Parts: sequence; C-alpha cells; structure tokens
Amino acid sequence: MKITILNGDVSQDESAFSNYINRLAEALQQENTVNMFRLNKMNLHYCTGCWSCWWKTPGRCPTNDDAEQIYRSVVSSDLVIFASPLIAGFTSAVLKKITDRFVALTHPYIKLFDGECHHQNRYDKNPDIALVLEKEADTDNEDLEIVNDIYKRFALNLHSNLRFTKIVDHDKIEDIVHATHSI
Repeated sequence: MKITILNGDVSQDESAFSNYINRLAEALQQENTVNMFRLNKMNLHYCTGCWSCWWKTPGRCPTNDDAEQIYRSVVSSDLVIFASPLIAGFTSAVLKKITDRFVALTHPYIKLFDGECHHQNRYDKNPDIALVLEKEADTDNEDLEIVNDIYKRFALNLHSNLRFTKIVDHDKIEDIVHATHSI
C-alpha cells in the first residue's frame, strides 16, 4: 500500500508530535511505501479561489509552490494521513492550507450524490484519508467530534472515505499501524 503523511506540526524544532509522526512513518515503511511531507518546512501558499485549477490548468494549481509534489503523492496513494496537533480546537493552519488546495483534485462539474450536490471526481480513484491528532490540554469530546465531522465531509467531497481518527499516544504507535492494515 502507498501512504502519504501530511505532518501539520507548526513547531520549527523537532517536537514530540513530529518525533511521533517520524516513528509512525518508520513503522509503516516496513510494509508500505510512505511519503511524508513536513508542511511547515515547505513553500505552500493559500488557495486564492481563482479556480484556474478547474478551468485554465485542470487538476493543477497555477500557484508556483510545493503543492504539486503533494498532489502527485496523494493521487497515487491508497491512504493519506492528515496529522496535526490540535490548535484552538482544530487542525493547524498549515494543514488546513493544503486541505483547501485539494479542490484541484476534483472537477468543477456538479453531480447529485445521495441527495447532495458534490463536485465530480477528477481521477478514477482517490485515496482514503485518516486523521492523527494530538489533543490540547483542554480538548474535549466535542472538539474531536467537530474535527472528525469536518474531515468526514472533506472525504465525501473528495469521493473518499475517512477510515479512522486516532489520538496520539506518545508511548505507542501500534494502534495506528494496525488501523492502516484494516484498509
């Protein structure tokens, strides 16, 4: 299986979260092909809503940054892991930035799916997605449900599935490695 990990840690140094994600990537590489992107170390711009990725350069954002590397990895993956410490109850801004840019991976044309309007799929198959989150000191179940629900909707719009949401346990990674095997 091919897995892409999007590490949304915003700390400039190697934090406990990034060390955990590095250990997770190493464990997953034993049986999978893993591409990991440390988003805060990349040149990534915000979506400007120009829609050029739909009309002028279909499937490609015209912004000259590192997103193209991520797109290539994502569209050829079986699973994309969105990893982030929670900040003010949500994923980091750098992870949200690239998530917004995934609009390039859909068509502008609308179709009805289960009674809702959604963009048509650009590719034959999109990868499943997963969430790996680190709680804040005051994170409660409602915070986790909100993030989970938003990424379920994101998966639906990407014609994908949210396979799992896991909370970081710095002492072990086996739960997440095991969850990827069930895909």
